[in-house]
Amino acid sequence: MIDRLSPNHDARPDGTAIDILLLHYTGMQSAGAAIDRLTDPNAKVSAHYLIDEDGCCYRMVDEARRAWHAGVASWQGETDINARSIGIELVNPGHQFGYRPFPGQQMDSLINLATAILSRHAIPASRVLAHSDVSPDRKEDPGELFDWENLSRSGIGIWPTDAPTTTEIMKFSEAMRLLAEIGYAAPEDTVMSQSARNVLLAFQRRWLPSDLTGALTPETAARIRDVHSKIISS
Repeated sequence: MIDRLSPNHDARPDGTAIDILLLHYTGMQSAGAAIDRLTDPNAKVSAHYLIDEDGCCYRMVDEARRAWHAGVASWQGETDINARSIGIELVNPGHQFGYRPFPGQQMDSLINLATAILSRHAIPASRVLAHSDVSPDRKEDPGELFDWENLSRSGIGIWPTDAPTTTEIMKFSEAMRLLAEIGYAAPEDTVMSQSARNVLLAFQRRWLPSDLTGALTPETAARIRDVHSKIISS
């Protein structure tokens, strides 16, 4: 653990529990560029931790403080995601600069760090989230190449165990209702809209990366029902 402290943080509101672990990719061309931005007082962005592709981990903001990583976001009706979360940035060029898989050393370091964080805070498995989960209209990270299943095998987050069926039929309005109950800012739409497509695509990036269509396919409908069941019962 290397300290590269950022000035970009403030106090968490009194009485706000830390109950979200939020994962990002940096979306920049190098680790150095990401560190420079996250420690630049003019940028007004930060994260609690950053993990380089070689597994090297940087501590940037004390967990007791509110880092500025989520931006405009919401989950299960809560909008100040920074206040209740710990943010981890994973060095990756992202979709703009040559998106690629996350190396084993980086994932191993993330598993070690996340395990330690979860030992310190009562964060439910269902609230280990992607930036795209809480900001589906703006963000894609950490994206479809991130290995959520591997993370779940290490006791971090949840992952459906069964392949989705190809025969699930679901009304569009029901899909939006279930997505909203999971936590997404899903619109109350009965037909496709841009906002609904963004939420469906965010869901697919997180839970069904083999089906990045932004459409309510039978596989997506089945996975929505499966994830909903797991989260509501957790």
